[in-house]
Amino acid sequence: MDTIGRFREWFWRPPRAHGDIIRNRVVSPVELLYDLVYVVVIAQAAHTLAVDVSAARFAQFVVVFGMIWVGWVNGSLYLDLHGREDGRTRSFVFVQMGILALLAVFTGGAVTDDGPAFAFVYAAFLAVLTWLWITVRRYDAPEFMAVTKAYAIGMLASVAVILGSAFVPPEARLVLWALYSAGWIGGMLILGWFTGELEKGASPTHSTVERFGLFTIIVLGEVVFGVVEGLSSGARDALTIATGVIALIIGLGFWWIYFDIIGGRFPRNQGRSIANWMLSHFPITLSIVAAGAGMVSLMEHAHDPVTPEATAWLVSGAVALGLVAAIVAARALDDGQRIPQVYRKLSMAMAAAALGALAVGLVRPAPWILVVALGAIQTVLWFLAVKWFIRARAWPPG
Repeated sequence: MDTIGRFREWFWRPPRAHGDIIRNRVVSPVELLYDLVYVVVIAQAAHTLAVDVSAARFAQFVVVFGMIWVGWVNGSLYLDLHGREDGRTRSFVFVQMGILALLAVFTGGAVTDDGPAFAFVYAAFLAVLTWLWITVRRYDAPEFMAVTKAYAIGMLASVAVILGSAFVPPEARLVLWALYSAGWIGGMLILGWFTGELEKGASPTHSTVERFGLFTIIVLGEVVFGVVEGLSSGARDALTIATGVIALIIGLGFWWIYFDIIGGRFPRNQGRSIANWMLSHFPITLSIVAAGAGMVSLMEHAHDPVTPEATAWLVSGAVALGLVAAIVAARALDDGQRIPQVYRKLSMAMAAAALGALAVGLVRPAPWILVVALGAIQTVLWFLAVKWFIRARAWPPG
C-alpha cells in the first residue's frame, strides 16, 4: 500500500462497533483536551449563579448544567465505546470542541437574552453527535440494532426539541431544556434497570472510570476559581483571605472523599449498578460546581455576623447533596460487595455527614465558621473512611 493509501486508511477508519470494548483502554490525549473545553462552558454557567445566589437562579443553573452534563456523557461515551486513535476520531473531536467553545460564549446568558443562540449552538453539537452515533449502526451486529435504533431516534428527537426551543418564550424554553435532560436521565435508568442493554453495550472499562474521575477533577477547579474570584473582586483583608483559604478545604474535602471512596473503583458490571454509578455523577459534579459558585458570595460577606440565607443553603446544601450522591455511587461499586462491612458504615457516615451539613446551613453562622464546620465534617468523614479501609486491609486505594 502506498503512502497516500496508508494515510487514507488511518484518517478514515470506521468506528468500533457496539460490543467491541477495549477493557484495558486508557484515556487518550485528545480526550483530555476535549474535557478541558468543558472547563470554560461550566465556568460560564457557574458565574450566573455566583453573581445571583437565589433559589430561582439555582433552578436555572441546574437545568443548564444538566444539558452540559448530558452532552458530555454522550460525547465521552461515544469516544470510549467507538473512538479510535486515528484522524477521523481526532477531527470530529476538534469539531465538537469548536462548537463547545462557541457554546461557552452564550452559556452565561442562556436563560436570558442568549437563550436562542445557546439553543442553536447546542442543537448543532447534538447534530454532530447524532451523526456519529448513527454511523456506528452500519457496523453493528443484529443483536444491537434495536437499542441503537432507539438511541438514534432519541438523539434526533433531542436535536428537534432543542432547535425548537429557540423559537419559544424563555420560560417555555427552560421547561423544554429541563425535559430534555430529564428524558436522557430517565432513559439511562430504563436501559440500566429494566432492559439489560446498558451492561451489554456500555460495560465499564478503565477509561470509562478514568473519564468520570477526570470530569470530577475539572469541576473541582470551580471551587478554586470561586475562591479566587471572590478574593479578587472583594476586600483582601485578613478575615476575607482567611475565609477563602479555609473555604478551599471544602473543595479538597470533595476530592479526598470522592477519590478515596469512589474514584478509580469499578462499578459492578450489572445494568442497574452501571446506571446508578453513572447518574450519581450528575449530582456529585453539580454539587461541586454549586459550592464553587457559592464561594464568591462567602468572600463578599466575610465580615457579616451570619451568612446570607441563600448562600448558606447553597454551600451547605451542595456539600449534603454531594455526600448523598456519593452514597449511591459507592453502593454501585464492586468494592461494595467485596468489602460490604466498610461500605455499609460509609453509607451511614455519609448520610450523617449530609445531615450535619444541612444543620450548618440552617444555623447560618458567620462565613468563616460555616466553612470551618463544613470542612470539619468532611475531614472527620475521611478519617473514618481511612480507619475502616485499613481495618479491612483495603488501604491505600489502588
